[in-house]
Amino acid sequence: MPIFERPPLDSLTPARDRWTPIYLEKGRLEVDDASVKWIGADGFITRLPVATLSALILGPGTTLTHAAIKTCAQSNCPVFWMGEDGMRFYAFGITPNHDNSMARLHADAWAHRRKRAEVARRMFLNRFPEARVQGLSIQQLRGMEGRRVKATYAELGSQFGVIWKGRDYKTSNWSLADGINRALSASNASLYALTAAVCCSMGFLPQLGFVHQAGTLPFIYDAADLYKHQTSWPAAFEALSIDPKDDGSLVRKILKRRIEETRMLRRMPDELKKLFDNLPGQAPDECELNPLQPRSDA
Repeated sequence: MPIFERPPLDSLTPARDRWTPIYLEKGRLEVDDASVKWIGADGFITRLPVATLSALILGPGTTLTHAAIKTCAQSNCPVFWMGEDGMRFYAFGITPNHDNSMARLHADAWAHRRKRAEVARRMFLNRFPEARVQGLSIQQLRGMEGRRVKATYAELGSQFGVIWKGRDYKTSNWSLADGINRALSASNASLYALTAAVCCSMGFLPQLGFVHQAGTLPFIYDAADLYKHQTSWPAAFEALSIDPKDDGSLVRKILKRRIEETRMLRRMPDELKKLFDNLPGQAPDECELNPLQPRSDA
């Protein structure tokens, strides 16, 4: 019977100080008396410090015990399931957040048209500081974003010597996509997993997006878009320029390096919270909610 004591809340590492995610495939995740451990297909055992990891990303051929998931949840370490070569982002397990103040602030901003549009504008300015977005609708912002994204892809293709013909892929048949589109999908999927880990640990609501609306993770896509131009996009182009036949392992390695170089994990919590500061019609006490501290009247 595994014996693993639940760590005190104040002892858990904040999201900004956690290590980048670990990707695992073809093995088993379980718990013993001391820690969570990974048993690879080769029999090699690795102990995982889940209380200091931002996320565990599980690929094909992985199994895990109930105790392992329980321990990850208690340590506030989200777990994600991805497809072969990191091409598909299947699902994630939400860790139990200890406070709902950020969720309430998020829901309030999403429910009011003016606040929702203002958050969308701030997201756009975060990526394109020189843009003039005052008074633009969300639909107009999407149009501006599309044009700028296409230009960024073309610039990266030229920078890394990768032929770029446009974003073209089918989720039902990855084999039809060219190398760079497959690399972008793999890189973005890993970034989504990390972004979901940070957002959920802070109490944001993945289902309520401001620019994206469809699907079950629109806010995750919104948040990830703030960092793609610094991390997942250049990682994909760089990986393909080095190894056109990369199976996804190189792009994940380069993505990890870029996340560390840009200090994305350290920046993301504060930058996401600032999106909701002093919104139109927001009372002062609404702006002072601290998502990391439990309410005294809970």
